[in-house]
Amino acid sequence: MRLKRKDLLGIEDLKAEEIELILSTAESFKEVSTREIKKVPTLRGKTVINLFYEPSTRTRTSFEIAAKRMSADAVNISVSTSSVVKGETLKDTAKNLEAMKPDCIVVRHSSSGTPHMLANYVGCSVVNAGDGAHEHPSQALLDMLTVRERKGKIAGLKIAIIGDIAHSRVARSNIYGFTKLGAEVMVAGPPTMMPAGIEGLGCRATTDMDTALRGADVIMMLRIQLERQKESFFPTVREYSMVYGLDEAKLKKAKEDVIILHPGPINRGVEISSEVADGPYSLILDQVTNGVAVRMAIFYLLLGAAREEAR
Repeated sequence: MRLKRKDLLGIEDLKAEEIELILSTAESFKEVSTREIKKVPTLRGKTVINLFYEPSTRTRTSFEIAAKRMSADAVNISVSTSSVVKGETLKDTAKNLEAMKPDCIVVRHSSSGTPHMLANYVGCSVVNAGDGAHEHPSQALLDMLTVRERKGKIAGLKIAIIGDIAHSRVARSNIYGFTKLGAEVMVAGPPTMMPAGIEGLGCRATTDMDTALRGADVIMMLRIQLERQKESFFPTVREYSMVYGLDEAKLKKAKEDVIILHPGPINRGVEISSEVADGPYSLILDQVTNGVAVRMAIFYLLLGAAREEAR
């Protein structure tokens, strides 16, 4: 099977069966990363361009490693050293890159909708690596994979997403994804960081952290997105941490077998204590490992599956 679409732009557009297909495919690719020679020839001859307009460590590196483990050629473009600083528009950048005949462009941008616009400009596949506060689909997919691996299922679980909901593309993609697979999602955060109408996405919302934690199977902590804020949404970081930071005392309100997720980077002592981040319930590094497998699956299903089926 393969994704019957050119691009992967968001979780909102995916059907539950497509999400399940990506997760199952990612599971099959995890074994590659345990080999002595971590490479398969599936995408040999394909070219992937990573076009990142925002800083990134995990996502950019993960996409690059995923492409190389599939034997594709990966090209990284740093906007700070590209013609963008000379005034080149996104459309002109896209058209020039397309003229080099890549098979896929992975794009991260601070403006919501940029990957969708890019997909209209180019004929190759486009993968959204995060657009503004809109979506971060590959992050949600690796989060779902991590939960499914540990819990054996997603349907029926209570997922608590806590923190800066208003500015988080991770929260939005995870709400779409987990609810489509049958989980109950509750988001919690300060009133100033809780967007109006968030429950319209299919989740429940509260400003009381204890309510969100009570009976939770999965807790996902979000960092404060200071780079997307033009004003202060809370009095002090210390006060925010006291009310909405996850420590060992608050963790006791969740289920005994709760698991902890965080998309990174972690602000230790703010949204999560070091004891919790490094503790036995934390699967934060598992998420990073699963990120490579999920991105391998995305490349395969967009670029390689049709070729495999044709054999």
